[in-house]
Amino acid sequence: MSFSTRIAAELRGDRVVWAILVLLGLFSILAVYSSTGTLAYRERGGNTEAYLFKHGIILAAGFVVTYFAHLLHYRRYMNWSPVLLPMAVILLLYTMMLGPVINEARRWIVLPVIGLSFQTSDFAKLALIIYVARAISSKQDYIEDFRSAFLPIIVPVVVVCGLIAPADLSTSIILFLACLLMMFVGRVALKYIGLLMVTGGVVFVLLIMLGRTFPEHIRVATWESRLQQFYSPEPGGEDTYQIDQAKIALGNGGLTGVGPGNSTQRNYLPYAHADFIYAVICEEYGVLGGATIIGLYLLLFFRVTRLITKSPKAFGAMVAMGLSLVIVVQAFFHIGINVNLLPVTGLTLPLISMGGTSLLFTCIAFGIILSVSKYIESVAE
Repeated sequence: MSFSTRIAAELRGDRVVWAILVLLGLFSILAVYSSTGTLAYRERGGNTEAYLFKHGIILAAGFVVTYFAHLLHYRRYMNWSPVLLPMAVILLLYTMMLGPVINEARRWIVLPVIGLSFQTSDFAKLALIIYVARAISSKQDYIEDFRSAFLPIIVPVVVVCGLIAPADLSTSIILFLACLLMMFVGRVALKYIGLLMVTGGVVFVLLIMLGRTFPEHIRVATWESRLQQFYSPEPGGEDTYQIDQAKIALGNGGLTGVGPGNSTQRNYLPYAHADFIYAVICEEYGVLGGATIIGLYLLLFFRVTRLITKSPKAFGAMVAMGLSLVIVVQAFFHIGINVNLLPVTGLTLPLISMGGTSLLFTCIAFGIILSVSKYIESVAE
């Protein structure tokens, strides 16, 4: 058996999705190595290889996680969902009350013994998408009665998104939108999709009111300042520094970019390796590089859409759609922030930005999508 045949036998599932995973990983290595220069000089005396090595280890671990996640039959994830969701709620509550404050927000918990930080919202996103997919697929007919829509779907979505929002509003919005779209695709009656939107709006207003009393737990002041600087910016002011540097990076890039490793704005952009990595990519690889990134995320979405039309099982279709939506919507929010179409917030570019738990859970999501496609392949055979 040839090497390529052996690899093909091991890596089942949609070959295009595998290719997207690898290409995004390659872009990640190049972009992280280039964008961590300033961070390396500030924290490691200029040792950029240390960050590259660390990121490469996490990325390799993520690919291994994808491989093992795709080996499991996707219905196992459905069986685990009643346990995963309560775990996510408990972790979110613990993070909100007792998590350490990092970058003025309580988004992380520190794992004992190993001392690594863990962003609980990444786990919660995965748990909620799997749970909502299970709730929708358990009703094969059109979901149009209150009992089958409110408690099984609307309440978990509002609770989880409401717990994420105080420290990470952007992630909460992305997850909320993904669940709305899942309900629409899953043929939930429009009145209950509207009910979810109204309930989410009421919870958001309550969070704003509570934020006036508990500003250390709910970042209402941060939300207001970012909206203010987006809608009424003072050109050249401190509040617009990040987006001004991102605009310069985009302008420097032109059509083909200044070349790998030649970005100048990486030295001025805060969090160039995470929140503004797309701007660095556009500076180094130009419009063509930026369009390639967009094309890869769009291709992922269309491959999953094609996948679910072939899926004979409702849960497989719903979980693949939900996970792809979270990845793609977050990617476009990140890109929108970098090109000044959305207010600045701390969102990473999935599978490209430097990170730990975000990257690993994105790889798990890819593994579950590939598990669904592997099952469809086996049925076709």
